[in-house]
Amino acid sequence: MLNGKVALITGANGGLGNAVTCAFLDAEATVYGVSRAIQDSEFAHPSFHAISADIKSSAQANDLVTRVVGEAGRIDSFIHLVGAFSGGVSVDETDEATFERMLDLNYRTAYRLLQVVLPVMRNRRSGAIVAIGSRTAVHAAPMLGAYSASKAAMVSLVQTIALETKNDGITANVVLPGTMDTPANRAANPSADPARWVQPAQVAALLLHLASPEASQLSGAVIPIYGGDL
Repeated sequence: MLNGKVALITGANGGLGNAVTCAFLDAEATVYGVSRAIQDSEFAHPSFHAISADIKSSAQANDLVTRVVGEAGRIDSFIHLVGAFSGGVSVDETDEATFERMLDLNYRTAYRLLQVVLPVMRNRRSGAIVAIGSRTAVHAAPMLGAYSASKAAMVSLVQTIALETKNDGITANVVLPGTMDTPANRAANPSADPARWVQPAQVAALLLHLASPEASQLSGAVIPIYGGDL
């Protein structure tokens, strides 16, 4: 499906990232997988290239994208999976450090990377951008103020990009998963029923479709995938 295409995937070895990276490799894409700590050996595939990076500034984002374009010559899809969760306290009890961390990991990192990915795609007049949001970005829940606000900001960012690039051959979409069946979520919620949770493989299949030529007319969408917890 993606033979000859180059995918830049952030959070490539996380609970969702493993499924997404494998799906793109199976689709014959060349994958540049980014995480704070990642190695080529984590995905035994000749088309996988690991990049250890922590995007805390625009300069770091530029260095990352420059490296990928320098090696691969292009970026056909940007799949942004990086994010973090914090909750359990009300808005008035949320400390400044938590608020800033949610904004950094769930919004600012995406903004910085998109600022340098977009010119690469515009130059080729093609590209697919897909980001992972959260159900609470559109359906607020108590005790998740900082997290939900940061994800909502990211959704707005991607929808804005969809409008700004509608004549450039670029698509930009957001997927909103419910609770996913990952080892971390199982450990954090031992009494929950994971059969109702979203399977990472299904999210990966959706992201793969959104990055494919078959979804070239789909842009600006905010797509829920909630599993059994509708």
